[in-house]
Amino acid sequence: MSASPLRIVTYNVRYFGHMLRGLASTVGPKRRVAAALASLDPLPDVICLQEVETSSLRSNIAYRPKSPGETQLTAFMGRMVETFGLLGREMPYEAFYFRAHHYKLGEVSLYTTGLAVLVNTRKLEVATHNVAAPQAITHHHVQRLKDRKQSRICAHMRLLRREDGHPFHIFNTHLSLPTPFAREFWATRDKMGCGVNQLHEARKLTEFMHTLSGDEPYIVCGDFNSPPASPVYRFLTTDGRLTCAQAAVGQIDPNVARGFPTAGFMHMRMHLDHVFSGSGVRWLDAQETSPFGDLRSRFHGLSDHMPIIARFALDGGRTLVTPPPGLTH
Repeated sequence: MSASPLRIVTYNVRYFGHMLRGLASTVGPKRRVAAALASLDPLPDVICLQEVETSSLRSNIAYRPKSPGETQLTAFMGRMVETFGLLGREMPYEAFYFRAHHYKLGEVSLYTTGLAVLVNTRKLEVATHNVAAPQAITHHHVQRLKDRKQSRICAHMRLLRREDGHPFHIFNTHLSLPTPFAREFWATRDKMGCGVNQLHEARKLTEFMHTLSGDEPYIVCGDFNSPPASPVYRFLTTDGRLTCAQAAVGQIDPNVARGFPTAGFMHMRMHLDHVFSGSGVRWLDAQETSPFGDLRSRFHGLSDHMPIIARFALDGGRTLVTPPPGLTH
């Protein structure tokens, strides 16, 4: 009997502050995002989030923490518990936070950046992770501005499917915007995914993933700030040997940059978010994934991005339960 498939979500939640145009986080968006995720059927086994804060002026100015030291992820998980409780179900997720950057003015924390991964512990066991030291992938095109640029990281988790102990890796990331300090930026009409700094980060990302995953299956997802057909996308799917989930199930044409927008800004529509995989992963569907602006989606209006939701099977490979050396839970 074949093992059951798994489901993954990647979602840029814009600090749960979309109602206030990203300027501040409020409790309402946390509740609505929690309700939307909890209503998915089947429930996702892994949820990767981008643009999640720790605690700062921006995250707390319109939301009073319930307890001292409460982080934005803790507050969101409180809404997840609340939502599942209202549904009469036990909340199955354990959350992990990966810090990226901290902007301060004196002793005042203005805002922070980071990634989060929620794991359905009924279906999966966490073997290892890099919460304490997420992999740095930032490319600094102008060294004197190094301290002012947002740090870009890659979060990593090695998971075991409880059903059979089959291991696989999850990587969550958020690439930089294209740098305006390169000549190439001004030489092309299409900017996103064409930045030389973005290509450097994509190379660092693939090197990290190939080194860490070995011959085990892996998935990488997040906000790549790069549409299909862009240089970054082409690098990831050729030199990087990655398979795009949406392309694999026929939801998008990988040669069309604007066919399926996942994000919007004013009147612009862009396909910036992706789920990719290495060998050993077979994509089954991307049901409940909707383009940005789809009024029928339960995620409409909750962020300036839409989630990508995909179901996959782990094919072949060895069943290993020993963590790679140098990593700890």
